Amino acid sequence: MNPIERVAYDLSQAGRVAWFYAHAELAGRLAPPILEPPEINAPLPTRQQMIGDLLELFRRDRANIEAGYYRLPGDLFASPLSGLERSLRFLSDLGRIDRRRREQIHDEVRGGAEGRAARLPDYYAQNFHFQTDGYLSDHSAAVYDFQVEVLFKGGADAMRRQALVPIAEQLRGRRIREQRLLDVGCGTARFLGFVKQNYPRLPVVGLDLSEAYLRRARRELGAWSWVELSQGAAEALPFADASFDLVSCIYLFHELPRPVRERAAAEFARVLRPGGRLVLVDSFQRGDEPRFDGLLELFPLAYHEPYFEDYVGHDLAALFAEVGLLPKSAERAHMSKVMTFDKP
Repeated sequence: MNPIERVAYDLSQAGRVAWFYAHAELAGRLAPPILEPPEINAPLPTRQQMIGDLLELFRRDRANIEAGYYRLPGDLFASPLSGLERSLRFLSDLGRIDRRRREQIHDEVRGGAEGRAARLPDYYAQNFHFQTDGYLSDHSAAVYDFQVEVLFKGGADAMRRQALVPIAEQLRGRRIREQRLLDVGCGTARFLGFVKQNYPRLPVVGLDLSEAYLRRARRELGAWSWVELSQGAAEALPFADASFDLVSCIYLFHELPRPVRERAAAEFARVLRPGGRLVLVDSFQRGDEPRFDGLLELFPLAYHEPYFEDYVGHDLAALFAEVGLLPKSAERAHMSKVMTFDKP
């Protein structure tokens, strides 16, 4: 990074944090929390600790860019008009989300419009985060990434980008066009966009259960070639054995019940070629940062996350070892953990 790029990065991330922190504060006023702190048994971080940890994430992100692991993001300064549109969409939906949260309504999408939910697994056909339409509508796909950034105060993209480090290490010295990456639970393709920005000739496949999110993903990836998008489930991947060199999975595992998680792990191992790599990014787990453990209790209560409590105690290294994937590294990145597993 040259000095101008360094200043641009710092200014953009500072503005990003201010923008999304302001939305989080406003959301807290319009839809006040239900839970009182005494209901949480583990420690909760102070605001100062949270901001300090978020700034450490950005320092790490910038250091990775400077080290050449990935490029400076291409959308450091988003269109003000687009930002305002997304802001208004987010704020206009708060009332409906708050009503579901207070009344504990999280199954509106079961048997939803035109029976779309009937074709989906039971664990998936629900209103995760109490969000409107669950993951099943174009409205949900349009507001989802903004909601996630508000939740993480502008740090979500930087956390996602940490997955590019083990991917870069895996691809180093290899012929990019001969490699193949599968992103399981690709959603709106936010992470795949970062992959293609850095490896435009890398063939990638994105898989998701939501037709609406895949439609959004196609628009987001429209400028890139060597892209395939497919509808399917992590626990029943519609791909041949040993057909990918890399599998990535970003923020999906905590939304899977344990039996599905176990089947998905076996599927990841099945579709990886010998010498291949799995990169998993998800919430940090209990004990990874004891000062923040209270957040792991608060999150599934404040948001509808029925499998989160089991996830934070699940030994993922043992899970993947059972299917033949060896743990390479596991590092916390703010509210996330970046885990790498290799297939011998």
